[in-house]
Amino acid sequence: MSAGDTALAQAADVARTLVGAAVEVNLIQSAGRNSRIWRVRNGERTFALKQYPPRSDDPRDRLSTEIGALRLMERSRIEVVPRVLGVDAKRGYALLSWIEGRDVAAVGDGDIDAAVQFLAAIHGLRGTDWAANQPLASEACLCGSEIERQIEARLARLANLSQEPELLEFIEYSIRPATAAASHAARAGIATAGLDFGRELPQEWRSLVPSDFGFHNSMRRSDGSLAFVDFEYFGWDDPVKLTADVLLHPGRALLPRPLRRFRQAAMRLYGGDRGFSERLGAYLPLFGLRWVLILLNEFIPERWQRRVLAGEAGSWGEAKTRQLSRAREFLAVLPEKVEG
Repeated sequence: MSAGDTALAQAADVARTLVGAAVEVNLIQSAGRNSRIWRVRNGERTFALKQYPPRSDDPRDRLSTEIGALRLMERSRIEVVPRVLGVDAKRGYALLSWIEGRDVAAVGDGDIDAAVQFLAAIHGLRGTDWAANQPLASEACLCGSEIERQIEARLARLANLSQEPELLEFIEYSIRPATAAASHAARAGIATAGLDFGRELPQEWRSLVPSDFGFHNSMRRSDGSLAFVDFEYFGWDDPVKLTADVLLHPGRALLPRPLRRFRQAAMRLYGGDRGFSERLGAYLPLFGLRWVLILLNEFIPERWQRRVLAGEAGSWGEAKTRQLSRAREFLAVLPEKVEG
């Protein structure tokens, strides 16, 4: 039996158990690059079965994080996300309600407003008893020093790939100089604003955020409204990081008008924190460089294997060439992206 057949057999067994009846199971190839999504049918009923990476591949407990986030939103009557219908924690699966929709190809003003409304609903949960049990968001950045640390850790990991000369040249002559300049400017900007680059953001200004949020993790339903998916990295963070990720995310770049609209809306939503604007302006270039390095994850062997597990097609060599080109292009236009 091939690896694909084995995976299908396991998913079908999990789905039968969680649904409690006979099912038809099909892998959705385009559903993500880390986890797998299976479409499960039982008669007229349709479900989504999400398969998470094993903890041996990624120590983060993605399943528990997403289940906790979705249940928190269900208790709070946030309706634009899937519902949890069953969990097989031992084998790493969750059965979710099916959301029928399509990719959000073009982002308009109404989509920006819907995303901000959703973020505002989550932001409003931060004072609830349930919210206190939520973890830190994955790779939370609660101060400037932590952003620097994450960038340096990613650089160090890539710099060890001695068999990738083009990558190493790009790191040495492009990314490192840009990082040094952005770090210097960020420290100066934070100091001028009277803030502390190395001090973690106080709890009162943190927010619950669906980290890795953006229109790449949304679906347009038949009535034109949006639903939001993928909460594996949910938790407490500086909302500056969430805002920066939406503004900069290379997977779904915003055009100038919706970009400005979102940035202005984020200022209103999180502006009760008087340091929000200063931190956003100072940290955007650093977050942009962090995204340059994320684009290069395909060079890391174990990351590529995770992509393959999730259904990635194509060769590793092609993926590395493509991602290096994307990283170069992203770095070249980063100064334009961070202006605001």
